[in-house]
Amino acid sequence: MNRSVSVVLAGGGTAGHVEPAMAVADALRAIDPDVRITALGTERGLETRLVPQRGYDLALITPVPLPRKPSADLARLPMRIRRAVRQTRAVLVDVDADVVIGFGGYVALPAYLAARGGLGKRRRVPVVIHEANASAGWANRIGARTARRVLSAVPNPGLRDVEVVGVPVRAAITSLDRMALRAEARAHFGFDDDAKVLLVFGGSQGAQSLNRAVSAAAKDLAACGISVLHAYGPKNTLELRESADGDPPYVAVPYLDRMDLAYAAADLAICRSGAMTVAELTAIGLPAVYVPLPIGNGEQRLNALPVVNAGGGVLVDDADLSPQFVADTVTALLTETGRLQAMTVAAALTGHRDAAQKVAEVALDIARESRKGLR
Repeated sequence: MNRSVSVVLAGGGTAGHVEPAMAVADALRAIDPDVRITALGTERGLETRLVPQRGYDLALITPVPLPRKPSADLARLPMRIRRAVRQTRAVLVDVDADVVIGFGGYVALPAYLAARGGLGKRRRVPVVIHEANASAGWANRIGARTARRVLSAVPNPGLRDVEVVGVPVRAAITSLDRMALRAEARAHFGFDDDAKVLLVFGGSQGAQSLNRAVSAAAKDLAACGISVLHAYGPKNTLELRESADGDPPYVAVPYLDRMDLAYAAADLAICRSGAMTVAELTAIGLPAVYVPLPIGNGEQRLNALPVVNAGGGVLVDDADLSPQFVADTVTALLTETGRLQAMTVAAALTGHRDAAQKVAEVALDIARESRKGLR
């Protein structure tokens, strides 16, 4: 009973699941340097790269995606779940898990079922769930039925008895002082100290509709004295009707490896509204024009609504994001100083900089309570 606490993180698959898990892992280690952390993942998930980079152990299991249509994959689902649960239970036994923190995704359901089933003669492993999206996924809906605590980004994600803590975001972002870093950030990208800067990004792969609309409005943005920092995606190309070497500059890059500097340089962003994007922007107080992904179950729109309703952003449908919208609405937002300042304050007020720490504290408390029950 004198061993260190063992925590298993179940959040593999996409960056929207892995990044919050890693933010919580960092917070756990900051609170208790002796904590043992194991992340669950699959061979095809981003976690195979991100988890080792962050210095944490990774255990691979069979992924359990839910087929959306009747297919052979749906027929094989029960067998795949059983296999993944057996693999996960073996991991929980091997690391002598005290608590499982689930974030949804392909590895979460096996983790919830394995923890519920117990570990041999041991008691069941308690589960803490975090739901980042405004509409909970099926894995978290199932896991929440028996979870010890359910934490979420918003008040009503479709789960019962949730505690709102926000979305865990890495410390490099939550500790960012945009004003203190602004001069360095603008010099890094070649902008003037007093420039009005628009940041455009569509996630790690970019977004074609954002690329087309903003690049086609380059002349109008320049005419209003607006500089642009545009990450268009490593697999995309960007055609500018005007030279990118003009004044003010239009800086177009495939990928931004220093998002902290990009955030610090910007006055306003145009972006998608995935849970992590919304969480990061509100954590640092950067207002945005949110353009929800036009496919899926509409969760991106729901993610942005609390910020928009609070005055920290603007929501526009993907089909309505046109060069004219950028030329009219976006330039107005950037040039109306009073409104931009109000949006900045509102965005910051909706953010949760301490979400990762709150999730970590809840998990450690539950783990320690569980261990007391074994004595």
